[in-house]
Amino acid sequence: MTITGYYPVLCSTDVAAARDFYVKHLGFTLVFDSGWYVSLRHPAAAHIELAFVDHRHPTIPDGFRQPARGLLLNVEVPDVDDWYARLTEAGLPIRLELRDEDFGQRHFIVEAPDGVLVDVITEIEPTAEYAGQYVS
Repeated sequence: MTITGYYPVLCSTDVAAARDFYVKHLGFTLVFDSGWYVSLRHPAAAHIELAFVDHRHPTIPDGFRQPARGLLLNVEVPDVDDWYARLTEAGLPIRLELRDEDFGQRHFIVEAPDGVLVDVITEIEPTAEYAGQYVS
């Protein structure tokens, strides 16, 4: 079985606001914009893609036309401290302050449009308790 692409498409109440957030603050570039659907790609790698669709659009099946909720997107970066400084300076809502986790992450969580949470992460050495749980 072959998969030729994979990326999340988030249902949004404001596709333009979502587009602008990810372009301005996370460095994505615009690939396609029809107003009701936006496709983004990150210049770091062609496989880092994200899209948004208006949650009311008829391509979304009846009964599922709701904005994304309870969603956490992980974004791995080389220097989380730099990202934290930049995004807090921009006045973005930080929902989890910068901290180290025993399971091997230094991270913080910022709120994006529609209440989507973006977990910005730099991997660090896990404690001995967690090191053995990683599969090589």
